[in-house]
Order: sequence, then structure tokens, then C-alpha cells
Amino acid sequence: MSRADADSDLAGELAAAAGQLLLELRRLRRGSAPELGALGDRRSHAFLAAELAHRRPGEAVLSEEAVDDPARLTAEPVWIVDPLDGTREFSEPDRDDWAVHVALWESGRLAAGAVALPARGVTLRTPAVALADRRAGPPRLVVSRTRPPAGG
Repeated sequence: MSRADADSDLAGELAAAAGQLLLELRRLRRGSAPELGALGDRRSHAFLAAELAHRRPGEAVLSEEAVDDPARLTAEPVWIVDPLDGTREFSEPDRDDWAVHVALWESGRLAAGAVALPARGVTLRTPAVALADRRAGPPRLVVSRTRPPAGG
């Protein structure tokens, strides 16, 4: 197995495992919605950071939930994680539009990546993910239902 395949497999495995951890936490739901979201962020981050430290010792990690280490600016490679994208959505019952992101940046490009959508039972990862062909017609705009765009 090539290093690229191993990186892709690891990204997918970790994103899916963090997602399962989050589903279990959500099932046990305790406390307010903000408390659940914050706990989900912390637990998923702790899991991903520990697994990467164990399985890829010495490799830099940039996490949305950790204090930034400027050493990552010159490190090769760098794992980039968002342990819980959609914290608010995660904490709302019956929402499935939240995710776990795990990516590897190396030599100025994305080397591997995975996005787990645990509540949908889906994990997408490189190299299997392909962008769909552009649809004919006017572009579509995707916006947040809870955050207005900056311009308006």
C-alpha cells in the first residue's frame, strides 16, 4: 500500500471513528445544547489528537479546537482537522447536517482527506471522492440558515 493510500485510509478511519464517538455522546445527551456542542468539540478533538500522536508521531496537527502551534507553518506534513463542523447542528435533536473533517496537507497540496457525516452513515475520502460535473444554468448559492451573509 502506498503512503498516499495509507494516509487516505487513516483520514477516513479517524473521521468515521470520531463520528461514532459523537453519535454515542449525542445518544447519551446530557445538559443544554451549548454544553453538548462544546463537549462534542472537546471529545472529538481529544480523540483525533491522541490517535494522530500515536499513529503518526512527530507530524504536526492543526485543529480548530486547539491552540495554534506556529511550528506547523514549516512542518511537513500537517494534519488539519475540524473535530466537529456544525457544533450547533450537532446539539439540535434530529439534525444530520454536521461533520468531522480530517485532512493531510503536504508539499503545498492536499494529500489526503475525509469527511464523515455520521448521522447520515456516510464517510467520503480521497481518492474515491470526485467532484460532480458542473450543472447547466445559473450558479446555485448555498447559505447558512442561521448566519446571514456578511454583505447583507
